[in-house]
Amino acid sequence: MKILICDDHKIVRDGLKQLLLQLKGVAIIKDAGNGDEAISLLKVETFDIVILDISLPGRSGLEILQTIKIKWPSTNVLMLSMHPQEQYAIRALKLGASGYLTKETASEELLVAVQKVSEGGRYISHSLAEDLALHLASDKYHQKHDVLSAREFEIMIKLAKGKSLQEIGDEISVSIKTVSTYRTRILEKMELSKNTDFTRYCFENKLI
Repeated sequence: MKILICDDHKIVRDGLKQLLLQLKGVAIIKDAGNGDEAISLLKVETFDIVILDISLPGRSGLEILQTIKIKWPSTNVLMLSMHPQEQYAIRALKLGASGYLTKETASEELLVAVQKVSEGGRYISHSLAEDLALHLASDKYHQKHDVLSAREFEIMIKLAKGKSLQEIGDEISVSIKTVSTYRTRILEKMELSKNTDFTRYCFENKLI
């Protein structure tokens, strides 16, 4: 089994490596500090599983997930997130993720998750499964932000957190004009009028 870890914190990558070395059959573990590094490695080497942080500098984990599933559809991707909310898990699973783990529970669940995903299954924690069941049973299943692309969703979250167009542009390596265009498009899709509306919406829907 060949595994690629993508997380912007070296201490997290090192910790995950130590856990994964306990698994039988793990031949190679490589790591990347951002999405572009991960894509570069995938271009020259085949990996069975990519463990991908959802919150990365530059292109978000959801965007990298989307790219991986388009270019290397047979590669299994296990998302790792600080966010336990079912909204993130649903979005990741819809984009093709094979599993979703929170960093809070990764130390207990990682090996089970990797084993299950390597066998062709999918993995979500028991607590998240319960949340998803409630979510699917509620009227909130179809929410406004479901219409956003991965990049639009990421920019909306950054705007909701109060980041300026310049800060967002620097983080995702695009111009202020491009970010402004995205902002206008997101406002239209979400039927909102200003940045504070993003903040209120994201708080109400537990996205931040």
